[in-house]
Amino acid sequence: MSQKNISKLGRLFAAAGSIAACLMLALCCMAQAQQDRGAPAKAPLTGHYEGSAKNKAEEVIPVSFDLTEKEGALSGIIHSPHGDFPVTGGSHQGESVTIEFDAGGPGTISAHAADDKLVGTWTAGEDGGSVDVKKVAPEGGSKDKS
Repeated sequence: MSQKNISKLGRLFAAAGSIAACLMLALCCMAQAQQDRGAPAKAPLTGHYEGSAKNKAEEVIPVSFDLTEKEGALSGIIHSPHGDFPVTGGSHQGESVTIEFDAGGPGTISAHAADDKLVGTWTAGEDGGSVDVKKVAPEGGSKDKS
C-alpha cells in the first residue's frame, strides 16, 4: 500500500471517528432527555394530612395539617387538641420538608416526604417530639350548602 493510500485511509478513519463521536454524543443527550422526562416530578405538599405527634411526655396527640405549596412557599394551618397553629413558612427541597408555624412562639417541623406521608420531628418552645401524618381526602369533601 502506498504512502498516499495510507494517508487517505487515515483521514477516512479520522472522519469516521468524528462521526462516531458525534453520534455517541447525540445518543447520550437523547438518553439523558428520556431519563429526565421519566423522572417523577417533586410532588407538591398541598393537601390535607392526618396522623399523630408525640411530645416529650410521650403523649400521643392527634394532628391534621392543611397545607398549600405555591411557588415554593408553604402556608396553611395545623390542627390539634392543643389549638390551631398557622403555618408561617417553610421549604420543600427534594424529600426534605421544613414547616414553620406559630405556637405562641416559633415552631418547626422537620420531615421527610415520601408516599404521601410526612415523617419527622417537631419543636416548639421547650417541647417537641415525633410527627407522622399521611395525605388524605379532606373530611366532608366539597358539599353543596343550600
